[in-house]
Amino acid sequence: MPYVNIKVTREGVTPAQKAELIAGVSDLLQRVLDKDPSRTHVVIDEIDLENWGVGGLPVLQYRQRSQP
Repeated sequence: MPYVNIKVTREGVTPAQKAELIAGVSDLLQRVLDKDPSRTHVVIDEIDLENWGVGGLPVLQYRQRSQP
């Protein structure tokens, strides 16, 4: 029984996008590992931006530095 945990920043991911992620991950596991999609668990966690860091910086600071 595969378990997949997807973490994204809380920035307006729609229910339709989440459904597509769940279906896509389940399909991938079926194609690559021959896992039964009915037994595949996918959890999507939305993380507040202030709780996410990249490159040693809070994500908002990282994005500001990365912008041209």
